Amino acid sequence: MKSSTKLLLDAASVALLALFLWWAQGHLDGYKVQVLNLVAVNAILAISLNLIYGFTGMFSLAHAGFMAIGAYVTAILILPAAQKEMMYILEPMLWPFSVMHAPFFVAVVAGGLAAAFVGLLMALPCLRLGGDYLGIATLGFGEIIRVVFTNMTPVTNGALGLKGIPAYANLGWNYFWCVLTIYVIVKLLSSNFGNTLRAVRDDEVAAKAMGINTFRAKTISFVVGAFFAGVGGSLMGSLITTIDPKMFNFQLTFNILMFVVVGGLGSITGSLVGTLVITVLLEWLRFVEDTIKIGSWEIAGMPGMRMLIFSLLLLFIILYRREGIIGGYEFSWEGAARFAKRITGKGARADG
Repeated sequence: MKSSTKLLLDAASVALLALFLWWAQGHLDGYKVQVLNLVAVNAILAISLNLIYGFTGMFSLAHAGFMAIGAYVTAILILPAAQKEMMYILEPMLWPFSVMHAPFFVAVVAGGLAAAFVGLLMALPCLRLGGDYLGIATLGFGEIIRVVFTNMTPVTNGALGLKGIPAYANLGWNYFWCVLTIYVIVKLLSSNFGNTLRAVRDDEVAAKAMGINTFRAKTISFVVGAFFAGVGGSLMGSLITTIDPKMFNFQLTFNILMFVVVGGLGSITGSLVGTLVITVLLEWLRFVEDTIKIGSWEIAGMPGMRMLIFSLLLLFIILYRREGIIGGYEFSWEGAARFAKRITGKGARADG
């Protein structure tokens, strides 16, 4: 397929997405719009973690820490000075943070860059480790970030967190950053550097023997993943309009890891599908905790039943589809064209 045709199809897909979001904003209720927002933000987080874990083979558990950095940096930059003065009741906010202000786009970029910088500092000692040891080290750094934010009261407002964050993260901004994340990661992985990352993942010793600077490749992958994790945290904070250090615990990293594993390691398409399935399923299953009426029968809702059913479905996927829903496959226009030809070919033979 010609590159011009692919570009045209990509542009048409983005235009259809924009049209759907415009329709959703005016026709869907607030709850459904919020679910769509969560899908976009979770997709950014899942793709960034998949770059680190699925494509480079680094078992990182620091995503919640990167999200915290992005969320706090962006919140501080978009909160009005008067609101900061009222909110910081334990200790006054330090200058110059008390007077800092920036547009939302600039604030999100700043949150991502701050997370990337901390990711670079974390990469220097941690990426010399491997396997479970790397996971433990990055988990420790993630917890350190959370504890530091809890105790930096003049900057982060401590355990009270930040409330009333301007809700700039709407469907337009969230999906703009989601599409941009997909574009950047896909371009990165389709380049020679992407092949380098896969070589490091498959056999780091062999990659070193071929002359690849594996530490440099892993560092770049880690920093890029940290940047987009910071962007995801920035959008999440503005979406829910309130943040505190307790939000960014290990459970949050586990949820993101679940999106990646369920969708399929080493697959951007898998990350998108896993995010969509799990985010929508967790919300849809809420009905089992409410009273259900079937004719004259009435079944009382059971608190916690939603997570029980979800856990069973998750176990079913892991046991019978270990490679994830999508596995290692990626969507491509060529593959879609071949699939369409097979379908039309079968239909033609059936008619004949």
